[in-house]
Amino acid sequence: MVKGSKISAQDATSDATGGLIVHISGLLPSLSPAEQRVARLVVADPAQAARRTITDLATAAETSEATVIRFCRSVGMPGYPQLRIRLAAEAARRVEPPDARVVGGDIPPGADLAQIIATIAFNDARAVEETAEQLDPALCEQVVDALAAAARIDIYGAGASGVVAADFQQKLHRVGRTAFYFPDVHTALTSAALLGSGDVALGISHTGTTSDVIEVLAQARERGALTVALTNFPRSPIAEVADFVLTTAARETTYRSGAMASRLAQLTVVDCLFVGVAAHNRARTRRALEVTAEAVRAHRVGGARRKA
Repeated sequence: MVKGSKISAQDATSDATGGLIVHISGLLPSLSPAEQRVARLVVADPAQAARRTITDLATAAETSEATVIRFCRSVGMPGYPQLRIRLAAEAARRVEPPDARVVGGDIPPGADLAQIIATIAFNDARAVEETAEQLDPALCEQVVDALAAAARIDIYGAGASGVVAADFQQKLHRVGRTAFYFPDVHTALTSAALLGSGDVALGISHTGTTSDVIEVLAQARERGALTVALTNFPRSPIAEVADFVLTTAARETTYRSGAMASRLAQLTVVDCLFVGVAAHNRARTRRALEVTAEAVRAHRVGGARRKA
């Protein structure tokens, strides 16, 4: 690809493999406030939205029919009739939760632990499945090739995304890749300043608005490194400093903002990237895993290091 040309799987088209609802969810922060009200109604219940006339939907969203039309165009639909058809199809393929009390993903006041468990399990599973569905294999392959060829890899993330960044760094390091994760922004900036052509920098931010991660990724790009963003929102600010944009499809709910479903969705993506990198040189990967496993064997109960 040409350096500096942004590629985002989720933002490319509303006909993405993952479905229209995932696409709309990812674009929601970039919509106007009135369009967001329409989007939330559509995402919450696509079947009901598909049955509504444009007047009914506009009234429910407390906006105008013109805004509904603008919303359709913002998400890649030529008009409202086409949106209704897609929503009906989306509703037909939508998997319903096994527990009828699990509705909309939120945990209502007074929910018992059984309902909490069912809600969390359903939404976590849905986040992983929808993330996998909308991932573009060709785009992921380009990122994997860049990671496999990189002289050095820097990974950035804060908060819950920092946990994912640390996990990815540990995995890459375990198979002999030169990878770094710096939780402190000052250290991350000084590391990014030393990157150059042939290096890769990966920034992870669920919202795509974490200023520390954006600043460090921008520094890496300025130094000539190839930059990759992993975010839930393809039109968020982090996409502006990334050569490649990979997206998740997590929907945060009560008690879960930025910490649970998003983390599992991010882990799904980085696991796919890791296995792709590991598969580039299977013999080297196998040897590295064997050597590192042997190094810690004595630190496991019942384990004993083999004699050379």
